[in-house]
Amino acid sequence: MIPGRMNSREIKRMMAQMGIKSTEMTDVKEVIFRGKEKDYVISDAQVIMIEAQGQKTFQVSGTIKEVKKDTAASKATEQAAPFSEDDIKLVMEQAHVTREKAIEALKAADGEPAQAIVNLTGS
Repeated sequence: MIPGRMNSREIKRMMAQMGIKSTEMTDVKEVIFRGKEKDYVISDAQVIMIEAQGQKTFQVSGTIKEVKKDTAASKATEQAAPFSEDDIKLVMEQAHVTREKAIEALKAADGEPAQAIVNLTGS
C-alpha cells in the first residue's frame, strides 16, 4: 500500500525498484496524432516517456486542437508516399519541374530517379 504523502524522490525510487524508468522529454514542443479524417495537434506539450518491461509508453499533456484534413492534400500525400522525399526533390531540381511532374516521372520510371530525370529532360 502506498502512503498518502510521498515525495517525488520516494516515488522514483519505488519505480526504479519495479524496473520502471520515467524520462521527461523537455525538447518536445508539439505532438501530432494523424487520423484518417482529422489530426489532433497538442501544443505546449509536456511528454513523459515511461519504460517498463521493454515497452515504451508516452504520457502527453497540453492544449489540444482538432484539425480536419483537406481531401486534396491527403491525396497528394498518398501519391507521394511510394517515393522518398529526397528522390522527388532530386528530380524536381535536376529536371526543373513541379512536384507533381516529378512524381509522375518517378512512377513512369519505376521509382528510378536517374531514369525519371532522363525521361523529363530528354538527355
